[in-house]
Amino acid sequence: MEVQIAVSKINKYASSESGDTVEVVERPNGGLSVVMADGQSSGKGAKWISTLVVRKVITLLSEGIRDGASARAASDYLFTERKGKVSATLNIFSVDLQTSTLVITRNNPAPVLLAMGDQINSLEEESKPIGLYRDTRPQISELPLEPNLIAIMFTDGLLHAGSRQGRQMDIRTVLQCFSEEEACSPQEIADTLLNQALQLDEGRPVDDTSIVVLRVSNYEGDMVRRMSVRLPIST
Repeated sequence: MEVQIAVSKINKYASSESGDTVEVVERPNGGLSVVMADGQSSGKGAKWISTLVVRKVITLLSEGIRDGASARAASDYLFTERKGKVSATLNIFSVDLQTSTLVITRNNPAPVLLAMGDQINSLEEESKPIGLYRDTRPQISELPLEPNLIAIMFTDGLLHAGSRQGRQMDIRTVLQCFSEEEACSPQEIADTLLNQALQLDEGRPVDDTSIVVLRVSNYEGDMVRRMSVRLPIST
């Protein structure tokens, strides 16, 4: 099998900096974790919050601390730093090679979507942002790594797309189309979702938006690990 991970993100319209932060870290006992945080509000203040949270989490994960404990520690850290006055949403996807599972950690009211063949499920149990109270616990789910599994996490900018025009993003329909195509890449899925959100917002994103897509597929090839990043820079 092979796990592919893709990220698509964009700033809120007229904002010079995104309040979302996404990082990838290798797990000390094998595998990868993707950490995504969305700081309260937008701009530089929100970026400071989300960066603080993500760096705390990836430091703990890289030391072998479990995902749930890392999320709780990050929440307490943010609470202490800002005295419970600011919040952030937090998501973690972890590919754990010791257990051959995908561990999903949510401190985010937005759901995580899962697709397997023509079945689409939503992890949407009540989940609170971190930083407002001590010992805020995440929702944790664990799934076996199986070919054709697709998992998607996102910040609330995707859900809010089109809200100014009274429209609504239909994420499930987009995912349904892709889940039936074995050849599609996670980057295609992430880009399609982001492009649809931009169309609904008429090219002016109503909020910072980040989308992470993880796909497990059959694989026959070398054992080289590869990662690529694209960063457009305005001139």
